[in-house]
Amino acid sequence: MRIVFMGTPSFAVPSLEILAEQQHVVAVVTQPDKAQGRGQKIGMSPVKKLALGLGIPVLQPRRVADPQFIKLMQDLRPDLCVVVAFGQKIPDTLLELPPFGCINLHSSLLPKYRGAAPINKAIAEGDGVTGVTTMYLSSEWDAGDIILQAEEPILPEDTAGTLHDRLMVKGADLLAETVRQIAAGTAPRTPQDHSQATYAFKLTKDDAYLDFREDAEKLSRLVRAMNPWPTAHTNIQGESIKVWEAVPLPGQAPPGQIESLTETALVVGCGSGLLALEKVQRPGRKVISGRDLANGLRLKAGQNIMD
Repeated sequence: MRIVFMGTPSFAVPSLEILAEQQHVVAVVTQPDKAQGRGQKIGMSPVKKLALGLGIPVLQPRRVADPQFIKLMQDLRPDLCVVVAFGQKIPDTLLELPPFGCINLHSSLLPKYRGAAPINKAIAEGDGVTGVTTMYLSSEWDAGDIILQAEEPILPEDTAGTLHDRLMVKGADLLAETVRQIAAGTAPRTPQDHSQATYAFKLTKDDAYLDFREDAEKLSRLVRAMNPWPTAHTNIQGESIKVWEAVPLPGQAPPGQIESLTETALVVGCGSGLLALEKVQRPGRKVISGRDLANGLRLKAGQNIMD
């Protein structure tokens, strides 16, 4: 089976690796090179780096709807297109091109959490289980017929980063099985119940702001859900402080008030409960303990960091 693989970030790398081992990947389509990191040097996507290492031709259209790119795809004569975290909407002209269609790997149990940030959303909502779904692509985002699904537990200490890393491996295995079943003509096809659809929209830095008027348990989940990006943050003495780890504690203090300082943490009152800020980071500095932050800013119990 001739496969065109479309993907960009690290989440898509295990999927390309396993398909390249088991199938005939004739080309890889990924986003154009862009400036990365503090130095803003032009860099390749993780998928492009892997594809070049495997000797697979790489295409990088600015818009997959461009007629020139459509012509290139027609010349490739793919039997199947596989899309994993590509970053552009696939036009109907491409969806209709391969005889076996276009399939996608999505990091939730659809129809729950359609959209760009399902991993973050699952943690923020306090779900105990999430998973991965393979589906046929349709004109509407994440609304195509489901092929296969696999569940993955969300651990109490999971961050978006740790869960992402497990799901990208589980997803690659599910994708490989999906392609095998499509080739064999045994793949199921189950329409989604659109009435049950929920959404996980693209994150912004504003989504990661810690409002201490909220419940401490909810804020601790938000910290884990926003790690590593966009990273939970709050304002203390005019500085934007990133919060990498925080633990909810029993007790009560006015929202934003420093209830106590432990050996490792800065403990802050919330709308309900207390939140121990364990690992934090000042702008341009290294990650430190909440207690070290309090010492550096000369914070004391009884002060309110929301003032």
